[in-house]
Amino acid sequence: MNSNPVSPWEWAIFGVIVLAMILIDLLAHRHKHGETKKAAYAWSIAWILVGLAFGGFVWARHGAITAHEYLGAYLIEKSLSLDNLFVFLVIFASLNVPEDKQRRVLFWGIFGALVFRALFITLGLRAIEQWHWVVYVFGAILIFGAFRVARRHPSDESDNKAVRWLEKRLPVTTQFEGSRFFKRVDGRIQATPLLIALLSIELSDVAFAIDSVPAALSVSRNVFVVYSSNVFAILGLRALYIALAKTVHELRYLHWGLAAVLAFAGFKMIASDWLHVSPLLSVAIIVVCIGLSVWWSLRARRKAARRAGAPREEKPRGEPYEEIHA
Repeated sequence: MNSNPVSPWEWAIFGVIVLAMILIDLLAHRHKHGETKKAAYAWSIAWILVGLAFGGFVWARHGAITAHEYLGAYLIEKSLSLDNLFVFLVIFASLNVPEDKQRRVLFWGIFGALVFRALFITLGLRAIEQWHWVVYVFGAILIFGAFRVARRHPSDESDNKAVRWLEKRLPVTTQFEGSRFFKRVDGRIQATPLLIALLSIELSDVAFAIDSVPAALSVSRNVFVVYSSNVFAILGLRALYIALAKTVHELRYLHWGLAAVLAFAGFKMIASDWLHVSPLLSVAIIVVCIGLSVWWSLRARRKAARRAGAPREEKPRGEPYEEIHA
Protein backbone atom coordinates (compact mmCIF):
# COMPACT_ATOMS: atom_id res chain seq x y z
CA MET A 1 0.00 0.00 0.00
CA ASN A 2 1.10 3.52 -0.66
CA SER A 3 2.32 5.00 2.58
CA ASN A 4 1.06 8.52 1.89
CA PRO A 5 -1.05 9.53 4.90
CA VAL A 6 -4.58 10.75 4.35
CA SER A 7 -4.65 14.50 4.89
CA PRO A 8 -7.55 16.41 6.50
CA TRP A 9 -8.34 18.14 3.21
CA GLU A 10 -8.92 14.75 1.57
CA TRP A 11 -11.52 13.98 4.22
CA ALA A 12 -12.95 17.45 3.59
CA ILE A 13 -13.24 16.82 -0.16
CA PHE A 14 -14.93 13.49 0.54
CA GLY A 15 -17.41 15.16 2.92
CA VAL A 16 -18.18 17.98 0.47
CA ILE A 17 -18.86 15.52 -2.38
CA VAL A 18 -21.16 13.38 -0.24
CA LEU A 19 -23.01 16.41 1.17
CA ALA A 20 -23.41 17.92 -2.31
CA MET A 21 -24.82 14.68 -3.74
CA ILE A 22 -27.27 14.33 -0.84
CA LEU A 23 -28.46 17.93 -1.27
CA ILE A 24 -28.85 17.48 -5.02
CA ASP A 25 -30.83 14.30 -4.41
CA LEU A 26 -33.09 16.07 -1.90
CA LEU A 27 -33.69 19.10 -4.11
CA ALA A 28 -34.34 16.95 -7.17
CA HIS A 29 -37.13 15.08 -5.35
CA ARG A 30 -38.41 17.89 -3.15
CA HIS A 31 -41.86 18.13 -4.75
CA LYS A 32 -42.14 14.56 -5.97
CA HIS A 33 -44.30 11.92 -4.29
CA GLY A 34 -42.89 9.09 -6.35
CA GLU A 35 -40.05 8.33 -8.71
CA THR A 36 -40.10 6.67 -12.10
CA LYS A 37 -38.06 3.57 -12.72
CA LYS A 38 -36.16 5.36 -15.49
CA ALA A 39 -35.17 8.17 -13.11
CA ALA A 40 -34.13 5.62 -10.48
CA TYR A 41 -31.83 3.91 -12.97
CA ALA A 42 -30.33 7.29 -13.88
CA TRP A 43 -29.69 8.10 -10.21
CA SER A 44 -28.19 4.63 -9.63
CA ILE A 45 -25.78 5.15 -12.53
CA ALA A 46 -24.93 8.64 -11.25
CA TRP A 47 -24.05 7.31 -7.78
CA ILE A 48 -21.93 4.53 -9.30
CA LEU A 49 -20.06 7.01 -11.49
CA VAL A 50 -19.40 9.30 -8.52
CA GLY A 51 -18.12 6.35 -6.49
CA LEU A 52 -15.81 5.22 -9.30
CA ALA A 53 -14.63 8.80 -9.90
CA PHE A 54 -13.67 9.06 -6.25
CA GLY A 55 -11.68 5.87 -6.75
CA GLY A 56 -9.79 7.78 -9.45
CA PHE A 57 -9.08 10.49 -6.88
CA VAL A 58 -7.72 7.83 -4.50
CA TRP A 59 -5.50 6.54 -7.32
CA ALA A 60 -4.14 10.02 -8.02
CA ARG A 61 -3.37 10.64 -4.36
CA HIS A 62 -2.24 7.22 -3.11
CA GLY A 63 -1.37 5.08 -6.11
CA ALA A 64 -2.80 2.09 -7.93
CA ILE A 65 -2.65 -0.44 -5.08
CA THR A 66 -4.69 1.73 -2.72
CA ALA A 67 -7.13 2.47 -5.54
CA HIS A 68 -7.54 -1.27 -6.13
CA GLU A 69 -8.27 -1.69 -2.42
CA TYR A 70 -10.90 1.04 -2.68
CA LEU A 71 -12.50 -0.65 -5.69
CA GLY A 72 -12.46 -4.05 -3.97
CA ALA A 73 -14.10 -2.68 -0.81
CA TYR A 74 -16.63 -0.75 -2.94
CA LEU A 75 -17.61 -3.84 -4.94
CA ILE A 76 -17.96 -5.95 -1.81
CA GLU A 77 -20.24 -3.41 -0.15
CA LYS A 78 -22.22 -2.82 -3.36
CA SER A 79 -22.72 -6.56 -3.84
CA LEU A 80 -23.71 -7.29 -0.26
CA SER A 81 -26.04 -4.28 -0.20
CA LEU A 82 -28.24 -6.13 -2.72
CA ASP A 83 -29.29 -8.27 0.23
CA ASN A 84 -30.66 -5.09 1.81
CA LEU A 85 -33.09 -4.69 -1.10
CA PHE A 86 -34.83 -7.93 -0.17
CA VAL A 87 -35.10 -6.77 3.44
CA PHE A 88 -36.57 -3.42 2.35
CA LEU A 89 -39.18 -5.28 0.30
CA VAL A 90 -40.24 -7.46 3.23
CA ILE A 91 -40.37 -4.53 5.70
CA PHE A 92 -42.47 -2.31 3.44
CA ALA A 93 -44.78 -5.17 2.45
CA SER A 94 -45.37 -6.30 6.04
CA LEU A 95 -46.29 -2.73 7.07
CA ASN A 96 -48.22 -1.91 3.87
CA VAL A 97 -46.12 1.21 3.28
CA PRO A 98 -47.22 2.94 0.03
CA GLU A 99 -44.55 3.50 -2.62
CA ASP A 100 -44.80 7.29 -2.37
CA LYS A 101 -43.86 7.14 1.35
CA GLN A 102 -40.99 4.68 1.04
CA ARG A 103 -38.48 7.24 -0.24
CA ARG A 104 -38.37 9.25 3.00
CA VAL A 105 -37.90 6.11 5.09
CA LEU A 106 -35.07 4.94 2.83
CA PHE A 107 -33.36 8.33 2.95
CA TRP A 108 -33.22 8.49 6.75
CA GLY A 109 -32.49 4.77 7.00
CA ILE A 110 -29.46 5.08 4.74
CA PHE A 111 -28.34 8.25 6.55
CA GLY A 112 -28.39 6.30 9.83
CA ALA A 113 -26.45 3.48 8.18
CA LEU A 114 -23.61 5.90 7.42
CA VAL A 115 -23.29 6.70 11.12
CA PHE A 116 -23.33 3.03 12.16
CA ARG A 117 -20.75 2.08 9.51
CA ALA A 118 -18.38 4.81 10.72
CA LEU A 119 -18.68 3.41 14.25
CA PHE A 120 -18.25 -0.25 13.22
CA ILE A 121 -15.31 0.42 10.89
CA THR A 122 -13.48 2.46 13.54
CA LEU A 123 -14.07 -0.16 16.23
CA GLY A 124 -13.13 -2.99 13.87
CA LEU A 125 -9.84 -1.39 12.88
CA ARG A 126 -8.99 -0.51 16.48
CA ALA A 127 -9.71 -4.09 17.55
CA ILE A 128 -7.48 -5.54 14.80
CA GLU A 129 -4.65 -3.15 15.67
CA GLN A 130 -4.82 -4.00 19.37
CA TRP A 131 -5.59 -7.74 19.20
CA HIS A 132 -4.41 -9.59 16.10
CA TRP A 133 -6.54 -12.64 16.91
CA VAL A 134 -9.62 -10.55 16.08
CA VAL A 135 -8.71 -11.14 12.42
CA TYR A 136 -9.57 -14.83 12.87
CA VAL A 137 -12.81 -13.97 14.63
CA PHE A 138 -13.84 -11.73 11.73
CA GLY A 139 -12.85 -14.44 9.28
CA ALA A 140 -14.99 -16.99 11.13
CA ILE A 141 -17.93 -14.55 11.13
CA LEU A 142 -17.61 -14.20 7.36
CA ILE A 143 -17.43 -17.97 6.79
CA PHE A 144 -20.53 -18.45 8.96
CA GLY A 145 -22.24 -15.62 7.09
CA ALA A 146 -21.47 -17.36 3.79
CA PHE A 147 -23.20 -20.55 4.95
CA ARG A 148 -26.16 -18.53 6.23
CA VAL A 149 -26.58 -16.62 2.98
CA ALA A 150 -26.17 -19.73 0.81
CA ARG A 151 -28.68 -21.75 2.82
CA ARG A 152 -31.73 -19.70 1.94
CA HIS A 153 -32.63 -17.11 -0.67
CA PRO A 154 -33.61 -13.82 1.04
CA SER A 155 -36.71 -13.46 -1.16
CA ASP A 156 -38.15 -16.52 0.58
CA GLU A 157 -38.59 -14.44 3.73
CA SER A 158 -42.18 -13.31 4.21
CA ASP A 159 -41.79 -11.59 7.56
CA ASN A 160 -39.25 -9.40 9.33
CA LYS A 161 -38.36 -10.15 12.94
CA ALA A 162 -37.37 -6.54 13.68
CA VAL A 163 -40.82 -5.32 12.60
CA ARG A 164 -42.65 -7.76 14.86
CA TRP A 165 -40.30 -7.07 17.78
CA LEU A 166 -40.83 -3.30 17.53
CA GLU A 167 -44.61 -3.59 17.12
CA LYS A 168 -44.81 -5.49 20.40
CA ARG A 169 -42.77 -2.92 22.33
CA LEU A 170 -43.83 0.46 20.94
CA PRO A 171 -47.21 2.21 20.93
CA VAL A 172 -48.04 1.87 17.24
CA THR A 173 -50.96 2.98 15.10
CA THR A 174 -51.79 1.31 11.81
CA GLN A 175 -52.78 4.67 10.34
CA PHE A 176 -50.43 6.89 8.34
CA GLU A 177 -50.10 10.61 8.99
CA GLY A 178 -48.72 11.82 5.69
CA SER A 179 -44.97 11.25 5.81
CA ARG A 180 -44.71 11.75 9.57
CA PHE A 181 -43.16 9.24 11.93
CA PHE A 182 -45.54 10.03 14.83
CA LYS A 183 -49.29 10.54 15.13
CA ARG A 184 -51.46 11.73 18.02
CA VAL A 185 -54.25 9.24 18.72
CA ASP A 186 -56.73 9.98 21.56
CA GLY A 187 -54.27 12.42 23.09
CA ARG A 188 -51.37 9.96 23.00
CA ILE A 189 -48.31 10.08 20.75
CA GLN A 190 -47.99 6.86 18.78
CA ALA A 191 -45.52 5.66 16.18
CA THR A 192 -46.77 5.40 12.62
CA PRO A 193 -45.81 2.43 10.40
CA LEU A 194 -43.16 4.69 8.85
CA LEU A 195 -41.24 4.89 12.14
CA ILE A 196 -41.42 1.11 12.55
CA ALA A 197 -40.13 0.72 9.00
CA LEU A 198 -37.27 3.15 9.67
CA LEU A 199 -36.21 1.50 12.94
CA SER A 200 -36.46 -1.95 11.32
CA ILE A 201 -34.19 -0.84 8.47
CA GLU A 202 -31.65 0.54 10.97
CA LEU A 203 -31.67 -2.69 13.01
CA SER A 204 -31.34 -4.75 9.85
CA ASP A 205 -28.38 -2.66 8.72
CA VAL A 206 -26.64 -3.31 12.03
CA ALA A 207 -27.00 -7.03 11.31
CA PHE A 208 -25.71 -6.58 7.75
CA ALA A 209 -22.75 -4.55 8.99
CA ILE A 210 -21.56 -7.59 10.96
CA ASP A 211 -20.82 -9.22 7.60
CA SER A 212 -20.04 -6.28 5.31
CA VAL A 213 -17.58 -4.40 7.54
CA PRO A 214 -15.26 -7.40 8.16
CA ALA A 215 -15.54 -8.21 4.44
CA ALA A 216 -14.33 -4.71 3.52
CA LEU A 217 -11.56 -4.96 6.14
CA SER A 218 -10.38 -8.14 4.43
CA VAL A 219 -9.46 -5.96 1.42
CA SER A 220 -8.02 -2.89 3.19
CA ARG A 221 -7.09 -1.68 6.67
CA ASN A 222 -7.13 1.97 5.60
CA VAL A 223 -10.03 3.70 7.36
CA PHE A 224 -10.33 6.33 4.60
CA VAL A 225 -10.52 3.66 1.89
CA VAL A 226 -12.96 1.42 3.74
CA TYR A 227 -15.33 4.15 4.93
CA SER A 228 -15.43 6.17 1.70
CA SER A 229 -16.07 3.04 -0.37
CA ASN A 230 -18.84 1.99 2.03
CA VAL A 231 -20.46 5.42 1.88
CA PHE A 232 -20.54 5.62 -1.91
CA ALA A 233 -21.91 2.08 -2.14
CA ILE A 234 -24.64 2.71 0.44
CA LEU A 235 -25.78 6.13 -0.76
CA GLY A 236 -27.03 4.70 -4.05
CA LEU A 237 -29.24 2.15 -2.30
CA ARG A 238 -32.43 4.24 -2.35
CA ALA A 239 -32.39 4.69 -6.11
CA LEU A 240 -31.25 1.09 -6.63
CA TYR A 241 -34.18 -0.17 -4.55
CA ILE A 242 -36.70 1.80 -6.61
CA ALA A 243 -35.08 0.58 -9.83
CA LEU A 244 -34.87 -3.10 -8.89
CA ALA A 245 -37.65 -3.58 -6.30
CA LYS A 246 -39.89 -5.48 -8.70
CA THR A 247 -37.18 -7.50 -10.43
CA VAL A 248 -34.46 -8.26 -7.86
CA HIS A 249 -36.36 -11.34 -6.64
CA GLU A 250 -35.84 -12.87 -10.10
CA LEU A 251 -32.10 -13.14 -9.43
CA ARG A 252 -32.67 -16.55 -7.92
CA TYR A 253 -28.97 -17.52 -7.75
CA LEU A 254 -27.63 -14.17 -6.54
CA HIS A 255 -27.35 -15.42 -2.97
CA TRP A 256 -24.81 -18.03 -4.13
CA GLY A 257 -22.63 -15.24 -5.52
CA LEU A 258 -22.95 -13.25 -2.29
CA ALA A 259 -22.09 -16.35 -0.27
CA ALA A 260 -19.00 -16.92 -2.43
CA VAL A 261 -17.86 -13.32 -1.85
CA LEU A 262 -18.27 -13.70 1.92
CA ALA A 263 -16.47 -17.05 1.91
CA PHE A 264 -13.59 -15.59 -0.11
CA ALA A 265 -13.31 -12.60 2.25
CA GLY A 266 -13.34 -14.90 5.28
CA PHE A 267 -10.68 -17.20 3.83
CA LYS A 268 -8.54 -14.19 2.83
CA MET A 269 -8.74 -12.76 6.34
CA ILE A 270 -7.96 -16.04 8.12
CA ALA A 271 -5.05 -16.84 5.79
CA SER A 272 -3.67 -13.29 5.71
CA ASP A 273 -0.58 -14.26 7.74
CA TRP A 274 0.46 -16.92 5.23
CA LEU A 275 -1.14 -15.97 1.92
CA HIS A 276 -1.21 -12.58 0.20
CA VAL A 277 -4.00 -11.91 -2.29
CA SER A 278 -3.43 -8.74 -4.26
CA PRO A 279 -6.22 -6.12 -4.24
CA LEU A 280 -6.59 -6.40 -8.03
CA LEU A 281 -7.05 -10.18 -7.82
CA SER A 282 -9.62 -9.62 -5.05
CA VAL A 283 -11.54 -7.28 -7.38
CA ALA A 284 -11.47 -9.88 -10.16
CA ILE A 285 -12.75 -12.65 -7.86
CA ILE A 286 -15.61 -10.49 -6.57
CA VAL A 287 -16.64 -9.51 -10.11
CA VAL A 288 -16.57 -13.14 -11.26
CA CYS A 289 -18.61 -14.40 -8.27
CA ILE A 290 -21.36 -11.79 -8.63
CA GLY A 291 -21.25 -11.78 -12.43
CA LEU A 292 -21.67 -15.54 -12.68
CA SER A 293 -24.55 -15.61 -10.19
CA VAL A 294 -26.39 -12.83 -12.06
CA TRP A 295 -25.75 -14.47 -15.45
CA TRP A 296 -26.94 -17.84 -14.14
CA SER A 297 -30.08 -16.22 -12.71
CA LEU A 298 -30.92 -14.39 -15.95
CA ARG A 299 -30.25 -17.51 -18.00
CA ALA A 300 -32.57 -19.57 -15.79
CA ARG A 301 -35.27 -16.88 -16.06
CA ARG A 302 -35.08 -16.84 -19.86
CA LYS A 303 -35.25 -20.63 -20.05
CA ALA A 304 -38.26 -20.70 -17.73
CA ALA A 305 -39.99 -18.01 -19.79
CA ARG A 306 -39.40 -19.94 -23.03
CA ARG A 307 -40.73 -23.16 -21.51
CA ALA A 308 -43.78 -21.43 -20.07
CA GLY A 309 -44.60 -19.85 -23.44
CA ALA A 310 -43.94 -22.92 -25.59
CA PRO A 311 -46.99 -24.95 -26.78
CA ARG A 312 -47.35 -28.39 -25.34
CA GLU A 313 -46.51 -31.05 -27.94
CA GLU A 314 -48.40 -34.26 -28.41
CA LYS A 315 -46.62 -37.22 -26.93
CA PRO A 316 -47.26 -40.93 -27.38
CA ARG A 317 -49.62 -42.46 -24.88
CA GLY A 318 -47.88 -43.58 -21.71
CA GLU A 319 -45.28 -40.78 -21.80
CA PRO A 320 -46.34 -38.10 -19.31
CA TYR A 321 -45.50 -34.46 -19.82
CA GLU A 322 -42.53 -33.20 -17.86
CA GLU A 323 -43.30 -30.74 -15.14
CA ILE A 324 -41.95 -27.25 -15.66
CA HIS A 325 -40.32 -25.81 -12.56
CA ALA A 326 -39.90 -22.07 -12.42
